[in-house]
Amino acid sequence: MSEHVVVDVLKAVGLFFLNPVWLVAIFAAVGLGYFRVKNERRSFHVRLHPGLTELKRVIKESWLPALLLSLVVSGVGLTVDVGWLVLLSGIAIVTMLTFYYQVASPIYATAFAFFGLVAVQQFVGEITVRGWSLTSIDFMSEIAITIPVIAGLLLMVEGFLVGTAAHYASPFLTKTKRGLRAAAFKTKRLWLLPVIFLVPGDFLTAFTPYWPQFTVGATEFSFIPVPIIIGFSQVARASFPDDLLPKMGRVIIWIGVLVAAVGVLAWWMPIMGWVALVIGVVGRAALSIVVAVRERHGGFVGAPQSTGVMIAGILPDSPGEKLGLVPGECIRTVNGIQVSNEKELYDAIQVNAAHCRLQVIGRDGEVRLMQQVLYRHDHHRLGLLVVR
Repeated sequence: MSEHVVVDVLKAVGLFFLNPVWLVAIFAAVGLGYFRVKNERRSFHVRLHPGLTELKRVIKESWLPALLLSLVVSGVGLTVDVGWLVLLSGIAIVTMLTFYYQVASPIYATAFAFFGLVAVQQFVGEITVRGWSLTSIDFMSEIAITIPVIAGLLLMVEGFLVGTAAHYASPFLTKTKRGLRAAAFKTKRLWLLPVIFLVPGDFLTAFTPYWPQFTVGATEFSFIPVPIIIGFSQVARASFPDDLLPKMGRVIIWIGVLVAAVGVLAWWMPIMGWVALVIGVVGRAALSIVVAVRERHGGFVGAPQSTGVMIAGILPDSPGEKLGLVPGECIRTVNGIQVSNEKELYDAIQVNAAHCRLQVIGRDGEVRLMQQVLYRHDHHRLGLLVVR
């Protein structure tokens, strides 16, 4: 008997890691890195971060929020329907394959999966798969509470992740209305959260008879680990990413708090769960639209300056990063020489190949002096990506 238990548990774990969502997420993360590097090389002839950065961070940044979310969802006893989980995973796969991450917020997937099941039940009727029946779902009962609350929690996690995503914003050059080239910044991220959900019924026993279950009253429950996808895409040109994204993250968190709070009201009035999901979708979409319009019609913060050379990006571990330079600052002089373009910047650096002195105009307009010792292995242009 024990051998059967071990085999079934290993089989279930294997099936979990072979979940199509995992496989598509790996493909999508590699694709994100490839296209980012391609765009950076097109603008600056060099990439900012290695091409596998997105793949390495797809779980690294999200495993702790996923653990906390799993503890809350399972600990409080927020049960979900297995059909909803399947539809949620299908929506995630389609979203990742399109690479259109403006609609990859978890509120869209959770709400569309919920209302998708409602529509199928209404217009199709009976669907039965290995003991699971669509007609057995009551969308005006417990599921109307748990899914909105889970959607709100996922929005809070999204807000936290978005607020910390500015460090990996990718600069690129684009034309202004006056025909000049200016820097803009694109943040396109994908996070995968292995979340453990609590599912009522014995659906898993059809596949793995020895999968752990527990019983409360007359109802059996199973813990099912499911990969949840959170995607984000935003172009910043009227604001710097380290100013814009933390603000967006805070707003997303508050939308999540509102969705979860309204979802709790469904305990007394089930229709409020439906309202909570609609509030989440409308609020998240409104935020994306407002930010996109504001960034599209605002001026370029990375526009070229007559006073010096505008910094668009800094390579990691380069002399520029050690100097504390940040995108949006303007280099006025190098080693006492006035510079106005990339060639003059490079020539001025070579005046003193062992020691570099910069006069920099900060984002706030303040002028400061900086200096850095240069070593043989250091980047010959301080590791700076500049507007040219």
